Amino acid sequence: MEPLASEEASYNKPKEADETSDTKKRTAMQIILQEDVEKLGTRGEVVEVAAGYARNYLLPQKLALEASPANIKRLEKIRITLSKRTATEKDAAQQQAALLNQVTVKFARKAGENDQLFGSVTSADLADALKAQGFEIDKRRIQLDEPIKIVGERPVTVKLVHGVTAEFKVAVEKEA
Repeated sequence: MEPLASEEASYNKPKEADETSDTKKRTAMQIILQEDVEKLGTRGEVVEVAAGYARNYLLPQKLALEASPANIKRLEKIRITLSKRTATEKDAAQQQAALLNQVTVKFARKAGENDQLFGSVTSADLADALKAQGFEIDKRRIQLDEPIKIVGERPVTVKLVHGVTAEFKVAVEKEA
């Protein structure tokens, strides 16, 4: 039995372009970054992001500008001012890193017989302790793979701006 002409025509129809790829192109938006955004880019870069991400987060937070033709023309002036600001921030971060490398933060926590803590020391605890010593560091910049759960001393890395890192010591002692 041979297929009817109408059935054969439906099998041999060329597939139309996937509509999802077409809608993705329309929802992408080009922006100029005004600040470094992790996993996206650095200051002065023109990047393409989802329109919702740009409208709802990057633009209201003043992390980016819309890449309009006028803003692209101004991009060279923007890059010059951003590079000056980057240089001053990097110098300040290096000075802060030099001070931070000499800091030791001490905690007294309850622990069991084999020096296992009943709680833990988290990056939020470390940020609060550093704030008490005069360092304003966000807890997300403290590179702690997992909370500290054992009594002892260990180094902890802080990722400051523009690739500048510092390391300070954390001493966790058994509470009496």
